Amino acid sequence: MKEFDLIIIGGGRASNLAIAAGKAGKKVALIEKSTLGGTCPNRGCVPSKLLIGYAHVARAIKDSNRHFIDAQINSINIEKIFEETNNYVSKIDSRYENRFNENLTIYRGEGSFISNNIIRVNDEKLSAPKIVIATGTKPIKAPHGKAWTSDDIFPLKGKVPKSITIVGSGFIACELANFFDAVGIKTKLLVRSQSILKNEDHDISTIFKEEFSKNIDINFDTTIETIKYDNNTFDLILKKSGTEELIKHTSEALLYATGRESNADTLNLQNTSIELDERGFIKRDEFFQTTAKGVYVVGDASGEHMLQHAAAYEVNHLGKILLEDVKEPLNFKYMPHAVFTEPEIASVGITEVIAKEQNIEYIISSTNWLASAKAMSTRLEYPVTKFIVNPKSYEILGCHMIGPESSTMMHQVLSIMHIDNDIRHLKEMLYIHPALSEALLPAAVNSVKEIERYNNAK
Repeated sequence: MKEFDLIIIGGGRASNLAIAAGKAGKKVALIEKSTLGGTCPNRGCVPSKLLIGYAHVARAIKDSNRHFIDAQINSINIEKIFEETNNYVSKIDSRYENRFNENLTIYRGEGSFISNNIIRVNDEKLSAPKIVIATGTKPIKAPHGKAWTSDDIFPLKGKVPKSITIVGSGFIACELANFFDAVGIKTKLLVRSQSILKNEDHDISTIFKEEFSKNIDINFDTTIETIKYDNNTFDLILKKSGTEELIKHTSEALLYATGRESNADTLNLQNTSIELDERGFIKRDEFFQTTAKGVYVVGDASGEHMLQHAAAYEVNHLGKILLEDVKEPLNFKYMPHAVFTEPEIASVGITEVIAKEQNIEYIISSTNWLASAKAMSTRLEYPVTKFIVNPKSYEILGCHMIGPESSTMMHQVLSIMHIDNDIRHLKEMLYIHPALSEALLPAAVNSVKEIERYNNAK
């Protein structure tokens, strides 16, 4: 039995906690079964955004006639795109390990519990009074052995396909469909309902569906009846819901992006007093502690926020609890997210549907960006900012944007929400003219007007 002060299972965001604990003089064991850094830099948000950079350039050239420019793409070196992305991903593990210190021992293998404070890894037993579970999630398994999940894209092994069918309607499916289509790979997206990005505010997802469908070949209300794989090709039979119509479709690659699920099944939690929720994720209290004393869970393994920036924030706060004896729980004031497609979406707070379901008093204000010269220069008419605001306190309950650089623009709203959540600050502040973010000014002005109109009518 090897004894430590702290054991961490999962070398993603929690690697930073392991490094900090080692620097603080703690004897730390870090267990990682794959590559250090976790899903985000290796198989998720970072490499996918590198690909989206190429897609953005390709789309700009294809859409250049919108700016009265006649341009064309002569060739796209897709193999080089993936080679560059694969090269970046291949260096991540060593970048993390190079930051380790003498107090930190890395175990390459799968950790599982023997009891509440004893872990087995590679036939070794480790014990510690404090254990952190940071095992993240995994893609829901594809129903065919030759089909991909997002984990198979980075690094992409073998030949880049000339055609791909993608199953899913969430942000991973949309981001990858946008990339593959933009760089000239024949792409079809299969969506089982009429909804796409259904968790976004309804008004935003409606605009997104209309604009996204202009570029991407989407079959709505469609499922796969049968899958056959032969001669490096998928032969699919597609079924349209509500009809008996069957459609034959072929592609070289088939990618399932239908969600992610818990990794808790690998931990042998039956040997502990750690409890799971109804979805199979690990329960925890406001201090990240599970139902086993001294065992904590952070990040996606809890099933709460499932975002990299949330996991990093949680790991940072858990470090304060474990290393600095901080007694306060972490309360997120807000949880923003973005969808990096074309169109781009950014969102924070509640949607209008949630406001209605929770019987919250609110006003809405939807404002286009056309008062901004920089926004006008994009020659796009769909960009919109939607505010959901408390008419009594002027508190921003939700903000939803669709348009270029929405994720960047949203940070101005987040600053107000973090410091003093009152939309009047956005109305009164000085903007650089004519920066893209100036489009927030009329949005804030309109929101305040709607509040005054609402209150005067009561």
